[in-house]
Amino acid sequence: MTSISEERAARLRLEPMRTTGPKPGLAAGTAAQMKEIWQHRELLNMLIRRELKSRYKDSALGFVWSLLRPLALLLIYFVALGQFLGAARQIPDFAVFIYTGLTAWGLFSEAVTTGSASIVNNGGLIKKVYLPREIFPLSALGSSLFSFAIQLMILFTATIVVGDVPTGSKWLYLPLSLAVIIVTALGWSLLLSAVNVYLRDVTYLVEIALMIAFWASPIVYSWALVQDKASPLLEQIYLTNPMTVAVMGFQQTFWMAGRDQPVPENLGTLLGIWLAVGIVFVWVAQRVFVRLQGNFAQEL
Repeated sequence: MTSISEERAARLRLEPMRTTGPKPGLAAGTAAQMKEIWQHRELLNMLIRRELKSRYKDSALGFVWSLLRPLALLLIYFVALGQFLGAARQIPDFAVFIYTGLTAWGLFSEAVTTGSASIVNNGGLIKKVYLPREIFPLSALGSSLFSFAIQLMILFTATIVVGDVPTGSKWLYLPLSLAVIIVTALGWSLLLSAVNVYLRDVTYLVEIALMIAFWASPIVYSWALVQDKASPLLEQIYLTNPMTVAVMGFQQTFWMAGRDQPVPENLGTLLGIWLAVGIVFVWVAQRVFVRLQGNFAQEL
């Protein structure tokens, strides 16, 4: 036993020292961090698989559960808002409209919720071995994208069932909207997961913030209703939420019955702007993350 311990200690002494703080230089430091993450891409893939397996471990239905929650929400909103409150009479193909918004929102909500808790939830691994800590929020995003892909297939199937399949330039909104959601969710996941290590109230703040952001996005009501009730200034404030723009981008792709419904005239431009803002936000969040990660092991 002693010889094994001595051999292990000797191997450890040969390993190079690695710093967990930010690499020097803004551009060079970021590039070095990205290179390190790329070198651990196989580990990232394993963590995504582990996340998916643990989520549905010992479950009889498995991945079906990723569909049941949005379908249950669809049923609740369709009946409560669409039928009882009459929203279905104002919004054509209300079921497709609702499910489109829930699909887009589900990706963002799940990625931010699991991503913000990813460092704390993997505290045991972080304290034992060295690896780029950004891998954990990225793995949360990867597992969320898997669930999103299943829901997206259901959404596309729904457009076939109602006989209104998206065609032509409508598909151009999908990659832009999806990119906005991904970069925004990743930025918040990196930032909040780091802060959550030092301030555990972040988990509860995220729940409240997501609840507010859900109702601040045109998911269960249309942009036309916002235009009717809000002043031009409030409309501009409303559009400062990137998820508002991304959800409308999804609706432009899949909600074909709403082709005659009003949308912001510069929706494509807004998506491009929010994508650029999101990329910068991810970079800033990553730099904050690496500055805070030095004491993760001690705090955890």
